[in-house]
Amino acid sequence: MPQDTDIAIDVQGAVKRYGTFTALKTISLSIRDNEFFTLLGPSGCGKTTLLRMIAGFEDVTEGAIYLYGDEIDALPPYKRPVNTVFQNYALFPHMNVLDNVGFGLEMLGQSKSETRARAGEALEMVQLSQFAARKPSQLSGGQQQRVALARALAPRPKVLLLDEPLSALDLKLRKAMQVELKHLQLETGITFIFVTHDQEEALTMSDRIAVMSSGELQQLGNAREIYEQPRNVFVADFIGDTNLMQVTVDAVADGRAECHLGGAHRLTCDAVGGIGAGAKVHMSLRPERLFLSADPVDANSLKGRVREMIYIGTDIATIVDLDGGPQFTVRSSNSSRGNARVFEPGTEVAINMEQGAARLLID
Repeated sequence: MPQDTDIAIDVQGAVKRYGTFTALKTISLSIRDNEFFTLLGPSGCGKTTLLRMIAGFEDVTEGAIYLYGDEIDALPPYKRPVNTVFQNYALFPHMNVLDNVGFGLEMLGQSKSETRARAGEALEMVQLSQFAARKPSQLSGGQQQRVALARALAPRPKVLLLDEPLSALDLKLRKAMQVELKHLQLETGITFIFVTHDQEEALTMSDRIAVMSSGELQQLGNAREIYEQPRNVFVADFIGDTNLMQVTVDAVADGRAECHLGGAHRLTCDAVGGIGAGAKVHMSLRPERLFLSADPVDANSLKGRVREMIYIGTDIATIVDLDGGPQFTVRSSNSSRGNARVFEPGTEVAINMEQGAARLLID
């Protein structure tokens, strides 16, 4: 394979089988140099298996994996310029923080002076220099996670693999660490490959996201593409909240599709290639792209009745039953500048949508 220095990791037709079970089904993707790349999907989708194959902890059954143009399938983990941060941090309890960070450097044959210097630099990078003499048991969960990061960064790997490293942290600390991780990746210029099942986490941190399900790559793109333009039902349903319903396509013309759902309810949306009149497909409508009013505002408005309102803090979610049709969720910003308007349960309302909000999907 010709070397392309813009591509850090190139996965070509990678398959992983365990006996008769296929965990990964012909995955092909390229991860760019200096990119924060996320493998996203539910438990058992194959994302950690792919990460372990890149690290060298799992063999490739078929296909190949290249690192900056060089095939690495035959290289053992310790010979790959790749480091991994695991979910449980795996710190040595009997060592202090500085020695934990420097352990990998010692194993690589670095001198004691070089080891201490580079371990100190890594601790400074994660803002833990003042805790160098402490034992892991004397640190909080977030501080332990930073020590694990510093240990992985100290050898200056070309690629850093992160296997759900934030999952053990509480929500507030996890959100703070998401921002810190992104800043750290930008500061070091190292390619980060991050595994998570948390959709919001992926959208917050990633330059690009690979959405996986049942060992297959469902969609690859940046956060906006994945969220705003889901390729299929799985991606639309897995990424964020959406109103997902089956519709029948009545006609397609000039790039627009006329559809009906739940009997008399009709609306028009952008057409999708390969979907023609008579097709029964799914439609996705993001709750935040809908708004309620007492009367319809255009031909795409749908009539219904408020079932309940849910106060979320930042937002207000209103559940609406369509007349003889499915149930919708409408989400509005809870601010004087937002479009939140209180409609009590039982009130007849119109569900209105922003232009381009309705998206047809291929199952």
